[in-house]
Amino acid sequence: MNSEGIKAILLDLDNTLIDTAGAGGVAIQKVTELLKTTLDHEHTIAICDRFKHKLHHETFDPAGGRTIDEVRISHWEESIQEVMGGSPSSNPTLASECYYQWKNTRLELLTITPPVFTLLKQLRTSHKLLLLTNGETQTQREKVVALGCQGLFDAVVVGGEHAEEKPARSIFTHCFGLLRVQAHDCVMVGDSLDTDIVGGFNAGVRATVWINNRRVCPPEGSVNPDYTIPSVLDLPEVLAKLK
Repeated sequence: MNSEGIKAILLDLDNTLIDTAGAGGVAIQKVTELLKTTLDHEHTIAICDRFKHKLHHETFDPAGGRTIDEVRISHWEESIQEVMGGSPSSNPTLASECYYQWKNTRLELLTITPPVFTLLKQLRTSHKLLLLTNGETQTQREKVVALGCQGLFDAVVVGGEHAEEKPARSIFTHCFGLLRVQAHDCVMVGDSLDTDIVGGFNAGVRATVWINNRRVCPPEGSVNPDYTIPSVLDLPEVLAKLK
């Protein structure tokens, strides 16, 4: 499976190697079941929708004096207050219960499937592998621990531990240094055009591979990946073309 000139593969985590979106959807469903014990269906759905919106637009400052757990509990607190019109909940710990139900369910469901696990082991026999994931340090490191995947990679780089995340060139340069390779020795694989593909392109990697697992059309004016595949399991076909 070795490809001439390709010494290393940089892989995104969420929705590339693991189905984070799917796990998150089930986790939200578990929270709706929790909320329905005290609230009606309409309010329950509205609260969960508010939380998802806040999570999607979340900004986290590690120097802000709050942990990511505290920030996300506050997302639930605000969502409950906004939907219920500011009236206090009869359960003062409801926001915390919602958060940990969501967080723990999601972590429990995240898994590297056996086919992906086998693929990574095969790839590592002929390539250096680096896991490059954006996100807050605690959140992403907890995922790595839950997955038990540290040993599948030569290095794990979490964007939240660095001054800049993908698509910044600096974090890619850091990765190349860790692996002792040049940019043209590498392939970048990920599901995000804006971070993985733009980042890989700007960093000068040999090829970018977009995981289009939702089979969507790229937005007009977006970057053009060198290769597009529906699943990371199709990566060997791309590597064969790069020989």
